[in-house]
Amino acid sequence: MDDKKLTPLSEIGEFGLIEDLKKEIHLHHKTTIKGIGDDASVIDLGNENVLLLSSDLLAEGVHFDLSYTPLKHLGYKSVVVNVSDIAAMNALPREITVSIAVSSRFTLEAIRELYEGIRLACEYYKLDLVGGDTTSSKSGLIISISITGYAKKNEIVYRSGAKENNLVCVTGNLGAAYMGLQILEREKSVFVSQPGMQPELSGYEYILKRQLKPEARTDMINEFRNLAIIPTSMIDISDGLASEVLHLAKESNTGIDIYEEKLPVDSMTSAVAQELNIPLTTCALNGGEDYELLFTVDLSAFEMLKNHPEISIIGKVNHFSSGNNLHLRSGQVVPLKAQGWKHF
Repeated sequence: MDDKKLTPLSEIGEFGLIEDLKKEIHLHHKTTIKGIGDDASVIDLGNENVLLLSSDLLAEGVHFDLSYTPLKHLGYKSVVVNVSDIAAMNALPREITVSIAVSSRFTLEAIRELYEGIRLACEYYKLDLVGGDTTSSKSGLIISISITGYAKKNEIVYRSGAKENNLVCVTGNLGAAYMGLQILEREKSVFVSQPGMQPELSGYEYILKRQLKPEARTDMINEFRNLAIIPTSMIDISDGLASEVLHLAKESNTGIDIYEEKLPVDSMTSAVAQELNIPLTTCALNGGEDYELLFTVDLSAFEMLKNHPEISIIGKVNHFSSGNNLHLRSGQVVPLKAQGWKHF
């Protein structure tokens, strides 16, 4: 009998699994500039341009709940999460392939509704849908999308470029998608216990949209170019700000300090957090699915960015020995910990 200890995936998590699998992956081609470990892989096209490749998989019951997620919104969002990965590399997307696995409970009309959302996202982000696959599923709906992007070599931004004294910045606001999810889950639980009750969603439109129909920040890629700024490192916020900060710090071999009072939060997010008695800083740090961009930039950009309506300076990069810290409004400094989305 084999007594070898087996390791539960819950013990190492998604990124521990990726790190473990990556050990046995060897690159065979010099054209592969970047493989596993960033928001997208980077392939040398033999001139000043590079090709970016990324993919995401969404599984019913894990990433979405069809009891409150319209299929058209789901189709749109499934494209957005991929577009966001390309934006996180400081690039713009070009083509996608879409593969789905569906159970027998789905009708042709339902799949058309899903693809209408995909089509609308392709129109908005100027994407070509160039292929994919379909198959059956015994466990609900599964959507897998792969995406390409193109950029110049010297414009690509990785997670690993943050340097001491860089500014830490974030686009938009944080925590809204998480609060939208809390409202949807609350109304679902009410409906389950009282099937005749209609959901009370009026007044929550902004946070519901951020959850059900988010947008990728491709607009900021053009803004960086207008400002003549190339971030030193960047990542999109899918698993929560704290988690993404730790990724940048680890990949860049630095420490990062974040200031609680600088975290950008929309007034509706704040109001709903108070209504549901959820600490606002928890929402901002650990909510996830904001699909904003977290990036670092040289200190010389401070004057340009300090009053930018879509960018907040939330911290600074320090020597790795200082660790990763959250400066509370009270003046207390605590270690920054990720408590956001866990895949296993």
